[in-house]
Amino acid sequence: MGNFLDDLLKKVFKASEKLPVNVKENFQLKESDQKDLDDWLETSASRQLYALVYKNYHFKRTQINETPQVHIFTSPYANGFAVTYEPPFDPKTFSRFFLGLSRRVIDLGYEQVSLDRKYEEVNERVKVTEKFYFKPPLQLPKEGELISQLYGNISLEKISVDNQPSYIKLLAAIYSDRLYQDAKSFDQLMDRIFEKKENG
Repeated sequence: MGNFLDDLLKKVFKASEKLPVNVKENFQLKESDQKDLDDWLETSASRQLYALVYKNYHFKRTQINETPQVHIFTSPYANGFAVTYEPPFDPKTFSRFFLGLSRRVIDLGYEQVSLDRKYEEVNERVKVTEKFYFKPPLQLPKEGELISQLYGNISLEKISVDNQPSYIKLLAAIYSDRLYQDAKSFDQLMDRIFEKKENG
């Protein structure tokens, strides 16, 4: 009887140990992080970093890979890019770059809908995703006019694996609803996000 209970307990606890981690929480940026970001965005180092990623995005479109590597996503309903955590990024500038992108999206007229953090276990490694979600502002169209969707809904993610930064991804997903105007081009979105203060 003792062996039966021991075996049963082992199975129960073994099964519970194998449950993958999957936790999602909303969070807000601290005031100190906002101030740090404000200060960093005024530096020439931040402008050089945005200019470098923008240049590497254009290189990637001609099949040239430069560091940090940029990856491009294209489909009929969603377009985006990702930048890999590589030099000259360090953990602090990677995080600032991510937060700075969120500011630039808001500057285009977008509204931040959410900011959350998700922890999940993938192949015995812990993946953490910090994600902003943005929507075009709500508008009442004039009679007979379609609603502007700007560039569609935008998600912005920063991924870390086992506490190591991995990549940042921005994705614009368009509405295919007849009530909306066609989305503006993703190229224009990239231009508007990255031209801001690039040469200032």
